[in-house]
Amino acid sequence: MELKILPKNIADMIAAGEVVQRPASVVKELMENAVDAGATDVKVVVADAGRTLIQVIDNGCGMTPDDAVLCFERHATSKLASAEDLHHILTFGFRGEALASIAAVAEVTLRTRMDGEELGVEVTMAASENKGTREVSCPVGTNISVRNLFYNIPARRKFLKSDNVELRHIVEEFQRVALTRPDVAFTLSHNGKDIHVVKPAQSHKFRIQDLLGPTLIGELVDISAQTTIASLQGYIGKPESARKTLGNQFFFVNGRYFRSPLLHKAVMKAYENQVPEGSTPSYFIYLDVDPATVDVNIHPTKAEIKFEEDQILFQTVFAAVKEALGKLGVAGSIEFDNPEAREIPVMGSRFEEYRPASVPSAGVDWNYNPFDQMPGQAGHDAAPVAPDGPFVTPDLIGGPQTRRYTDPNPNYGALFEDRTLPTQQILVVKGKYILTQSAGGLMVVNIRRAQERLLNDRFLKALTANAHVSQTALFPVQVTVGVDACLLLQEHAQTLKSLGFDIVPFGTDTVVVSGVPEGYSAQQGKVETLIGDILLILRDELGGLPGVMEQALARKFAFLGAAGGDSVTSPLEAQRLVDALLQCENPEFTSAGKRIISIVPIEELDKKF
Repeated sequence: MELKILPKNIADMIAAGEVVQRPASVVKELMENAVDAGATDVKVVVADAGRTLIQVIDNGCGMTPDDAVLCFERHATSKLASAEDLHHILTFGFRGEALASIAAVAEVTLRTRMDGEELGVEVTMAASENKGTREVSCPVGTNISVRNLFYNIPARRKFLKSDNVELRHIVEEFQRVALTRPDVAFTLSHNGKDIHVVKPAQSHKFRIQDLLGPTLIGELVDISAQTTIASLQGYIGKPESARKTLGNQFFFVNGRYFRSPLLHKAVMKAYENQVPEGSTPSYFIYLDVDPATVDVNIHPTKAEIKFEEDQILFQTVFAAVKEALGKLGVAGSIEFDNPEAREIPVMGSRFEEYRPASVPSAGVDWNYNPFDQMPGQAGHDAAPVAPDGPFVTPDLIGGPQTRRYTDPNPNYGALFEDRTLPTQQILVVKGKYILTQSAGGLMVVNIRRAQERLLNDRFLKALTANAHVSQTALFPVQVTVGVDACLLLQEHAQTLKSLGFDIVPFGTDTVVVSGVPEGYSAQQGKVETLIGDILLILRDELGGLPGVMEQALARKFAFLGAAGGDSVTSPLEAQRLVDALLQCENPEFTSAGKRIISIVPIEELDKKF
């Protein structure tokens, strides 16, 4: 087979695949270029989640007409002049690939003007070809419009996700850049609607508040550390604010966002025994290191980097987080795994039930003579009543120390007896198990798994047969979830509605929950936790063969509802649960194959005695 050199346009399209993976990649590269140009105001305008238009406008230094044309050539950069410069990189862009890659897969219009110049220049590119250059009147700075992304690569365009998914990725990249430069104003709008408008902030903490909301700020504490290797400062979330969903975990080095499984492990190790298993705290950690000790050129999108002293950085991050937690009085203060540790009582809503009862004071009529009239006769005075206590019989006077109390209405409870169901011997054990008689002996039902079985069948029917699950109405609960999470909930709004959730957006980063499926708890605190759990489910890969995805969703939501639902406490509730369970097609096992019902034979019981 004869070797050939690829034509330039094909080579450019292949190379662009590493840099431009989706619309969010374009937003990232253009925002970073704007910041590198010294801009103090950066505006990002997106249409149709970036498919139709991505426009970035900045008030930076601008470019000369010659540079405006040259910037679309591959490896054209002002950041590097020699190999030594690779060891002292403090800017976002340096490889000169971004604009060349974008111009290879989209139609690009660049307008730019430098301060002091009367006119600017406009350059139009498409498929790596210069379609025209002309002088124009424009403000100082740079305005780049990217239209019809992947128009010449139909296969790549076809594999883009829905608008909500692509927009969520754009929001993520926007936040990552905006969090690095609090001194710069940033704006993000989509289809004419502002998503983020952040003004210059005094510190990173104020920028976090502007982007992610004041609720998050109240959950953060400061951390800092100074070593010969690195300078560290930032913020970490309080242990009680840890969430099951990943989000708001950020590392920055020398003003650049990066991912680091190693340093994430250092943070989680510091939180060991402080957060529930499966939960992740928020953190915003900014590192400053010598550029010569870090390699930012090991990943196509520069999302991952390599440190020379990675183990020392691990210990630095761990120590800084541990020290901040110690100042909160939580780090190491309670040994959760110590079996000999005393349990700390929690005063809950039922505390009054355990308060020692005060002895009622008895009111006594010293002139009372029980032989004056016989009980039941007309005019017979009623027994004296204690001011704050029950009826007291007169024989207390001069009698023994034992007091006898008379119930004024011994049949009071019978007034509320539910007679709609036949009475059956049934027992609820600590809200976990139901015990009742069966033909073969003693039937034991796991309550949570029984609820899970019922919810699973109901959800699966809703997802496959388009039969909506009934809702439990509740007072609207407002939950701040963030812009990306709000978009995720909107993306799956129809699925959630069919399952019985009434969740509607309220602004760009908040949702209002007005209904949950029957069987789910309607308590406000549990609803707020529920939204986090829903986001965790929705962030999982929902693709798959027809029928498989529906079964997976039904199983996950059923487990979620059973775990956080209201408990069964009365025999009447238990009877209803057992009756509903026995009507299921498979009442013995959950959808995950765990046993729900167990029969203890009478012979087994006989052996116990």
